[in-house]
Amino acid sequence: MAKVGGKVGVLLLNLGGPERIQDVGPFLYNLFSDPEIIRLPNPALQKPLAWLISSLRAGKSQEAYRSIGGGSPLRRITEQQARELQSVLRQRGIEATSYVAMRYWHPFTESAVADIKADAIDEVVVLPLYPHFSISTSGSSFRELQRLRQSDPAFAGLPIRCIRSYYDDPGYIGAMAELIASEIEACPDPPRAHVFFSAHGVPRSYVEEAGDPYQEEIETCARLIMERLESDLGHANPYTLAYQSRVGPVEWLKPYTDEALEELGHQGVKDLVVVPISFVSEHIETLEEIDIEYRELATEAGITNFRRVPALDTTPSFIDGLAHLVQQALEGPEVNLDQAAALPRKVKLYPQDRWAWGWNNSSEVWNGRLAMLGFSAFLLELISGRGPLHALGLL
Repeated sequence: MAKVGGKVGVLLLNLGGPERIQDVGPFLYNLFSDPEIIRLPNPALQKPLAWLISSLRAGKSQEAYRSIGGGSPLRRITEQQARELQSVLRQRGIEATSYVAMRYWHPFTESAVADIKADAIDEVVVLPLYPHFSISTSGSSFRELQRLRQSDPAFAGLPIRCIRSYYDDPGYIGAMAELIASEIEACPDPPRAHVFFSAHGVPRSYVEEAGDPYQEEIETCARLIMERLESDLGHANPYTLAYQSRVGPVEWLKPYTDEALEELGHQGVKDLVVVPISFVSEHIETLEEIDIEYRELATEAGITNFRRVPALDTTPSFIDGLAHLVQQALEGPEVNLDQAAALPRKVKLYPQDRWAWGWNNSSEVWNGRLAMLGFSAFLLELISGRGPLHALGLL
């Protein structure tokens, strides 16, 4: 790769999570103060409702975080990823500085942008820590950057190159296959081990009505990983792709992880290699939802060997792959924020129809799941004339 001149800022996008038990309430408040999560007919109700939801649901969410040590490791891992990526890029002759931008917890996107300006960066590469594009993850973070550029002339003048997604990138595929292969080979009969991809779910209407490419990218990614595994291991393993963390009354992408696990148990599968495909860092959905909830469910279904593949975190091959993506972005055609956030057809970013019920932007979806369920019940009970405290199960 040719050496790139100038000071390059690499902006890693993530959604954030509460680092301590006492952060859970404020995190939920930030999450549901955002009209991209819940849009109300009267904007004046946004913050009071966010306060209500965060106050009423924080206790149950705190229980989940206590089960994994008292807080989310997401910030620590993301900042370590940023440091190691910066080191690899500098070794390759790129004068790069990495920054972390979280949507709903520290360090916030505004803070990262302020640091970029203070460091007199010449050009920015935006790198989402979501390999697969979705309206509710990469799209949300791209839109936040668009908003900041519109209100900040100094930031607006900085050249920006965006990496939209990298679900089919050989570096990412190879890093995933490396971790999965290790778990397959640890099974008693490796060729018969069943690979189970569990991706974060989204409402089906995102795909069918809004043109979200997430499902297609996830399915292609799983297929490419399995092809790489077959090449590396010399045998083809059976595999299943399912979606976790659904919330609300609308239909989400299927099959659902819990139902798929039960079905595999009924089919007699004993050795299961579980892959958190859409997550590159350990957080509440891997450590609590998969490791505790789904492991228990799988055991009850008769699966005796439940092996969970670790998230990529700072796996050297993953960091090398990210560095290669940054180099490609710098040397290739510019992809601006508008291009990165674009969808095949017009999207209603603030939906008011039936698919609004499924909107969920939280990387720490346990929080979002609890709060959204409470909010759905809250609205339904308001419509029926019953009290909100009863609706939320508090009376």
